[in-house]
Amino acid sequence: MHPTRVIVIGYLIMISIGTFALMLPIASASGVRESFLIALFTTVSAVCVTGLTLVDTGTHWTTFGQWIILALIQVGGFGIMTASTLLGLMINRSLRLKTRMIAQTETHTIGAGDLKSVIKLVLFVTIAIELIITVALFLSFWLTWKQTLGEALWNGFFHALSAFNNAGFSLFENNLMLFAGDLGILLPIMIGVVIGGIGFPVLFDLKRSVLQRLNLSLHSKLTLWGSAILLIFGSLLFLLFEWNNPATFGAMSIPDKVLSAVFASVSTRTAGFNSVDIGAFTHETWSIHFLLMFVGGGSAGTAGGVKVGTFFILLLLVWAEVRGRPDTELFGRRIATSVQREAITVLVLGSAVVSVATIILLATTRFPTDQVIFEVISAFGTVGLSTGITADLPPVAQYTLIILMFIGRVGTITMAAALATSSRRMPYRYPEERPIVG
Repeated sequence: MHPTRVIVIGYLIMISIGTFALMLPIASASGVRESFLIALFTTVSAVCVTGLTLVDTGTHWTTFGQWIILALIQVGGFGIMTASTLLGLMINRSLRLKTRMIAQTETHTIGAGDLKSVIKLVLFVTIAIELIITVALFLSFWLTWKQTLGEALWNGFFHALSAFNNAGFSLFENNLMLFAGDLGILLPIMIGVVIGGIGFPVLFDLKRSVLQRLNLSLHSKLTLWGSAILLIFGSLLFLLFEWNNPATFGAMSIPDKVLSAVFASVSTRTAGFNSVDIGAFTHETWSIHFLLMFVGGGSAGTAGGVKVGTFFILLLLVWAEVRGRPDTELFGRRIATSVQREAITVLVLGSAVVSVATIILLATTRFPTDQVIFEVISAFGTVGLSTGITADLPPVAQYTLIILMFIGRVGTITMAAALATSSRRMPYRYPEERPIVG
């Protein structure tokens, strides 16, 4: 079986287990067996580290249910195949070739020889960052917000895992709106989101660059520079359009406005947390959300979207074509034609999926078009932000969002490859022609 098919099946199995667990009466605060749709939607959102919910996580689910959600978030963010590979590595200290191929597909590792190092780094970074953020949030909840020791520890642990895995699940009714302007809460969450969403290949590359004094790969440079540009771009535009909005930034001090804008820019690209009311943003700000959510974060991380590298490769391709250059280049390196084709494929497939889902939701609901588009892109990009219409959608629309979250997490190319027949080399090529473009 092709590794991409194994990944798809692995996620489906985990979703089945999670749905069954959340349907148990012990998982619901009411003590009644939960409906299949709510359990399935919550499970898919957790496994696909999205954050869209039909019910309030903090009040609807018991502690048992919240532990199930947290476990699904961790497994989904870490990668089912990556976790399986780690388990085999710890027990056996040797990997079969098939297992290497599966894990390499999940982590986007360039060379199979780097697999063990990458997987170990994934484990170390995951545990270390989640523990550090847990401690930072625990201290803020305990000392600043005067929560009890147990409450502060649980809230810190839950939100640390949710942040690092870019899940966006929160135990508070209005997500993080209560903590708008609190640097002690928002900064650790932003750090976790950025590190988790930047992609493990970049972290592995940074480690080698520091320890072995090697130059960063083009992928790492693209991801790091692209993420910085999008972060600044989003923050400035949020400030521009929300500065005087009384429902969002208008009543805040200047430092709080800047903090809220930066937090929104970080979270919009896949984390799903919000410190202000998303439904109160202006339509211009929603439009900026469309772009940032669709682009997402780094490849092979906990982020969703079509990925930063894909987006900037396409921009470079357009720039080279406008200048009449035969090659697409950056930092003294030429980007392979096959990579450019992959980027175009990701964009086309992603756009097609979003377009079809938007049409379905528009046909089955009466919500405005911009709110529907926001919901669709948020699900596809595994972001989890919402203007507040998720729970009010009809079942057909909610099942559509479930499919979107699954496709967005597994990946459009992985999904296509899992469903397609085995690829084969053609022993011939047809004569070339040049159709008119434009």
